[in-house]
Amino acid sequence: MRLVVVGAGYVGLVSGACFAELGHRVVCVDSDVRKIELLNSGVMPIFEPGLEELVLANSHAGRLSFSGDLPESAGGADAVFLAVGTPARDCDGCPDLSNLYAAIRDLAPVLDDDTLVVLKSTVPVGTGDEIELTLQECGAARGVGVVSNPEFLRAGAAVHDFLKPGRIAIGAESRSAHEIMAKIYAPLARNGTPVIHTSRRSAELIKYGSNTLLATKIAFVNELSDLCERSGADIIDVARGMGLDERIGPMFLDPGPGFGGSCFRKDALALVRMGEQHAAAMRVAEAVVASNDARKRGIVRRVSAALGGSLRGRTIAVLGLTFKANTDDMRESAAIPLVSGLIDAGAIVRAYDPSGKKGPQRVLPPQVAYANGIYEAITDADALVMVTEWDQFRRIDLRRVRRLMADPVIIDMRNVFRAEDMRSHDFRYYRVGAASRPSQGPALLQVVTSAARRHPDRAIDASSLVAEERKRKARNGVKAASPTS
Repeated sequence: MRLVVVGAGYVGLVSGACFAELGHRVVCVDSDVRKIELLNSGVMPIFEPGLEELVLANSHAGRLSFSGDLPESAGGADAVFLAVGTPARDCDGCPDLSNLYAAIRDLAPVLDDDTLVVLKSTVPVGTGDEIELTLQECGAARGVGVVSNPEFLRAGAAVHDFLKPGRIAIGAESRSAHEIMAKIYAPLARNGTPVIHTSRRSAELIKYGSNTLLATKIAFVNELSDLCERSGADIIDVARGMGLDERIGPMFLDPGPGFGGSCFRKDALALVRMGEQHAAAMRVAEAVVASNDARKRGIVRRVSAALGGSLRGRTIAVLGLTFKANTDDMRESAAIPLVSGLIDAGAIVRAYDPSGKKGPQRVLPPQVAYANGIYEAITDADALVMVTEWDQFRRIDLRRVRRLMADPVIIDMRNVFRAEDMRSHDFRYYRVGAASRPSQGPALLQVVTSAARRHPDRAIDASSLVAEERKRKARNGVKAASPTS
């Protein structure tokens, strides 16, 4: 089939290349002339594993092309997929649909009868109805249909997610629209991918509900990790025990610096606004956004505490700047508030990310020094903060790191390292979800157990026992266990 994808950004370029891989003839259209020039010369404007090979192979095969002329490209198309950005507005957090409606107005006069307009962009519930009215007002043919077909692509695994998806959601109000969409996705359906045929509004809400629930799991496990740190539990064991329950599952239970990227915060906030508009309060989504924002702000306090409470003049090495590994996407990255907060507190920041330096330089303060590699970043550093879990960071030479750092302090926000490796190399190591120093609970238990053995018929008062133990050990110059340990 002949398909047009409007928007050659992250979602549009991946979708266009993958549709071509399925055998369709695809034109990706974008108003950014420079981006189209790069793509036509075989240069990728974004980093995504496997995407470059897919784009080049299908371009050479004649199934994929790129254009800056939307009206010319859209004529005669079976379906036009809209994959333009819908970022949150600064004023109220609602999605900004201005670029989407601009594309609709350009499309309306050139669409053939029975062409489908398919929304890949994430839009609030009811947007498809409004677009249908806008098309009619702008003179579109009566047979043009509007479909909601949300994307479920993970940064760093987008090609895999498109070609081997967990599900495909198709929301439309006519049988013919569902039939055309079924033909487009037939190669994936034949491989066993579940295809959900539903109403347009339901499909629009599936996307928001999915992303907000995943964000909820992340925010919850991060809060639970704080409780682990203060109570002497270990979040790695707790999360594993939770994840083995098949009703919960292990995905998105890894504690960290807070979720980022283009979707989770934006979609959770949009769901809150939709709830307000429909008098159906989304209080859980509100709490998730607030919890995650607080999580990111708190990283600077963790670094400061690890260095004794003052950051002024201290050199901090930050490893990883993108919001997750295997992407160059800086949107909503935890590194942004971290680096900004460190610099505001008077620290010197030296950063390294394997994806390159162009993205960070656009969003981080100008005082940041960018290193060309891991070991350049950590040389003479007073602390190392692990922000993004790139595989190459897991293979770091700890002996060399220990030798190069001015002060052997590591704050691991992704739990990349093993605590025993840190101890063997004499690092002061702070990871997420575990007490920063060994609990003295066993010492208290030993005191109480010993007393119970000596006086099996006497009631045990732990506080008085510890007080006595303190006095005894003070005489011997040894610190006794705290009753709150």
